[in-house]
Amino acid sequence: IADPYLPPSDFLNAVIADELPIGAGVHGAANLKRLIAMTRDQDLANRDWATFLLAQQEIDSPDVLGALLAAADDESGFVRAEAILGLAQRDKAQALPLIHRELERDSVAVGVFEAAELVADSSLIEPLRPFSEPSGDSFLDKAALDALKACEGTAKPRET
Repeated sequence: IADPYLPPSDFLNAVIADELPIGAGVHGAANLKRLIAMTRDQDLANRDWATFLLAQQEIDSPDVLGALLAAADDESGFVRAEAILGLAQRDKAQALPLIHRELERDSVAVGVFEAAELVADSSLIEPLRPFSEPSGDSFLDKAALDALKACEGTAKPRET
């Protein structure tokens, strides 16, 4: 069995293990600030995990939204995808142009397809079509097809 993908940060590993409060109370607020700061860490694994963990929090503060928006511009497609998915869970309209931007790239991380499925906007149908072809990665292919179906479900029927 391969080693699990974990960040080098002890703090993030403690958050993953659910050993630290995030958000509520004095300690939770301090941990949230630290988690937000980790979304800008030099280490890619730390940024990726911090963005994923932040996106999963049910916190909708301006600090969280700002950190997710900043992470949506990260150099890593995986970090961008985690951030965009977190934004889609909070504000579909804010996530929509970011999803469009990602779908213009040659390579798209699965989180972008998950965000597109959540947003389910008919404007994403055409940009999603090229990703609906089999790629050899069944997990990614399913995510792309699920996103396309969700977006097609929101399309208005054509008048005949």
